[in-house]
Amino acid sequence: VLHRNTHQGYDDESTWSRGEAWALYGYTMTYRETKDEAYLEQARNIANFIFSNPNLPEDLIPYWDFDAPEIPNEERDVSAATITASALYELSTYGGEKSDEYKKQADTILKNLTQNYRTTLNSDAGFLLLHSTGAKSLNSEIDVPIVYADYYFLEALLRKNKLDSNQLIAK
Repeated sequence: VLHRNTHQGYDDESTWSRGEAWALYGYTMTYRETKDEAYLEQARNIANFIFSNPNLPEDLIPYWDFDAPEIPNEERDVSAATITASALYELSTYGGEKSDEYKKQADTILKNLTQNYRTTLNSDAGFLLLHSTGAKSLNSEIDVPIVYADYYFLEALLRKNKLDSNQLIAK
C-alpha cells in the first residue's frame, strides 16, 4: 500500500461504517454472480469484523465511523445498518455455520430500525428512516434521512419476507 485516503471516514486509519456495509454487500453480490468461494469467504470475514467490533452499539445500528473520537456521542448511520441487513439476508442463504446468526442479526437490525429510527407517521418528510450520516468528515448530511437508507431498508424487508416464506432471494 503506497497511500491511504478516506473521503467519508473519520481519518485514513479509521473504519467508516458505511464503507464496511458496502464491502459486505458487494462481496456477497459478487459471490452470487461468480460462485467464487473467495468472495463468499471475504463477505463472511467482513460480517465477522462488523459484529465483533467493540464500538458496534448494542442495537446494531453503527456509528458513522467505528473509530470516531466521541463515541458514544457520535451520530449513527442508519444507511450503513440497512445495507448491512440486506446483505446479511442474502449471505444467510449461502450456508455455513453462521447462516442462522446472519439472519438473526439482520432481523435485529430491522426490528431496531422500525422501533427507534423511523420517521413519524403522517409526517411529510418523504422518508421512512431518520439518522443517517452521509459525510460527516465533509460536514455534509449529518443525522438526516437519506434516500438510499430507505432503499436498502425496503430491499431488506423484501428479502426478509422471501426468506420467511421459504422463497429464494437471489438466483
